[in-house]
Amino acid sequence: MTTTTVTRAAARVVDAVKVYGGGDTAVRALDGVSVDFPAGRFTAIMGPSGSGKSTLMHCAAGLDTLTSGTARIGDTDLSTLDDRRLTLLRRDRVGFVFQAFNLVPTLTVAENITLPLDLAGRRGDTEWVDALIDVVGLRDRLHHRPAELSGGQQQRVAVARAFAGRPDVVFADEPTGNLDSRSGGEVLGLLGRTVRQTGRTVVMVTHDPVAAAHADEVVFLADGRLVDRMDAPSADKVLDRMKAFEVPS
Repeated sequence: MTTTTVTRAAARVVDAVKVYGGGDTAVRALDGVSVDFPAGRFTAIMGPSGSGKSTLMHCAAGLDTLTSGTARIGDTDLSTLDDRRLTLLRRDRVGFVFQAFNLVPTLTVAENITLPLDLAGRRGDTEWVDALIDVVGLRDRLHHRPAELSGGQQQRVAVARAFAGRPDVVFADEPTGNLDSRSGGEVLGLLGRTVRQTGRTVVMVTHDPVAAAHADEVVFLADGRLVDRMDAPSADKVLDRMKAFEVPS
């Protein structure tokens, strides 16, 4: 008897189409993409410029709407939600880490981490937040303000903030784009450790093969279409795959 393990999707899109503009100037950013992002995994989205990778992340996260097709967080079809319920879903079930750290300069590290919970009027799980502080290595910086931190430390605050509400999935858009290679490596390692230690899910858009190598899996887009998936990526394997997208001069 063979036992098959079915991995739940933390997020997915099915037949996703996104068109910007109309008529002769219409741009088809997503062209029938179907992809699952498994729960408890770290998935990177890669592709050349204009491939649709950021559009895919924004639509999967409920930051943008599809022209057709469906986007789901867990079992929730985002197209069925009005603006208020979509806002609540993003607040309660989704975390975000962006290239710009987006910290509030007048708040301390501790206050920035718990800001989404405070705005929602939720006390949150204090043991969970306390454990996160140790995972991101900020125990001795809790009373500092962002201006007193390095760029890498600020992004670690943003990572802790994204996970503080125990979201179903955290979306990271070029999270190391403003960091030097050492700080970027620390943040990527942190994202991987957080997935392994907390069972949360991360979906990251990146253009960097070294960054993608920190993920469990890489999803490749080209011209708005899903063209490949790679398990256990290495920087060299990802770079070789990306070279296939290059147009000879």
